[in-house]
Amino acid sequence: MEELAIRVEHVSKEYRLGAIGGATLKGEIQSKLAKMFHKEDPNLKIGEKAYGKNERFLALNDLSFDIKKGETVGIIGRNGAGKSTILKLICRVTAPTEGNIYLNGRITSMLEVGTGFHPELTGRENVYLNGAILGMSKAEIEKKFDEIVEFSEVGQFIDTPVKRYSSGMKVKLAFAVASHLDSDIMIMDEVLAVGDIAFQNKCIDRMKKVAEEEGRTILYVSHNMATVKNLCSRCVVLSHGQVAFEGPTAEAIAIYMQDKNLDDKTFFDVSGAKRQRKNSNRHLLKNLHMYQSPSSVFEYGEIFPFRIEWESENSDERLLMKMIINGIDLTPVGVIFGGELKHCKGRNTAEFKFDTSYLVPGKYTVDIILYDEDKSGNMMYHDRATSMRFTVEHGEKSLKLKHWFKDWGNAVLPCIEQINGDDNNV
Repeated sequence: MEELAIRVEHVSKEYRLGAIGGATLKGEIQSKLAKMFHKEDPNLKIGEKAYGKNERFLALNDLSFDIKKGETVGIIGRNGAGKSTILKLICRVTAPTEGNIYLNGRITSMLEVGTGFHPELTGRENVYLNGAILGMSKAEIEKKFDEIVEFSEVGQFIDTPVKRYSSGMKVKLAFAVASHLDSDIMIMDEVLAVGDIAFQNKCIDRMKKVAEEEGRTILYVSHNMATVKNLCSRCVVLSHGQVAFEGPTAEAIAIYMQDKNLDDKTFFDVSGAKRQRKNSNRHLLKNLHMYQSPSSVFEYGEIFPFRIEWESENSDERLLMKMIINGIDLTPVGVIFGGELKHCKGRNTAEFKFDTSYLVPGKYTVDIILYDEDKSGNMMYHDRATSMRFTVEHGEKSLKLKHWFKDWGNAVLPCIEQINGDDNNV
């Protein structure tokens, strides 16, 4: 146990659904009366289900894994897999129904952005408050105060009440406090989801430093596979409250991203899909279709056509399209521009074809983007959808490429054209 930082041993967590339905006593009485007289519960939101007292939900089911000291481990899985539940159990926010969790060292946790921050207090006062909540003494906070503020990048606003901070500023200050605590184990749950890219990279570098140089253990939960791949040496994949896989990060991400239901799918309805970026609603993508293919699996070098369908409010605007190809971990591989789209008011379609010989064999996802450019060349997004997936498999043409992915990445780039110099100028 001396070499272990965390041991999760046959842990299960069960919740009673609908045991308490109202946020207030009045609401609870209203719900009880509605049930007695077989009427609709006035406190339920649209689409919500009323649960009986005896209905239970097993969030974690006989979960076991070990984390050694100094390891940086990611916990990944789809929504509802049990990631946040196990973190709350490890942090002792709640207790397991069955099983045991053994901890070896002092813990710092960030399960919610700005947990412990008081909106009426200034950033300076909240550093002391949050530091005290995390277990730091006043002397520790004073010693590291300048370093915390410098790392947080909010020094100009440190004496401003936190209620006036943006969500990004809050997470910067909260992470700065947590990362400078002298703890043995750091637990982070989607803590970098709000910060900007530059600050995310800064946080990852900080976590790498404390893991490698100070020997701290880091447990990191995120849906951003790029940061997981960059930070974690090992991952635990959760599925329905159980360990689906435990091992190297690359294999874990591949298992997490795998969806057998999509392997043969060629039609992707994106009309109701969650958008990565807020759109203008003037041009909205409806579906993507590999219309001449029986499946989304292609042999290396094969050309496959696809069709996009979108809806436009007008035909006056200039509309452009591009597609970003991502690897299995959602890291961008390259971008392809589809040029200007002819369109009218209402439903529109456009067809394209793609040459798979520019990619090494593997699984890929595609972002389709509708956009325009202003006079300065700045891109103005209309819509962006991530749904289409395809697989490039080895074939006769790809046998010589089997070593490329490891050494040179996903894309197969054209050769550089050699230009001979003018002998008269030598």
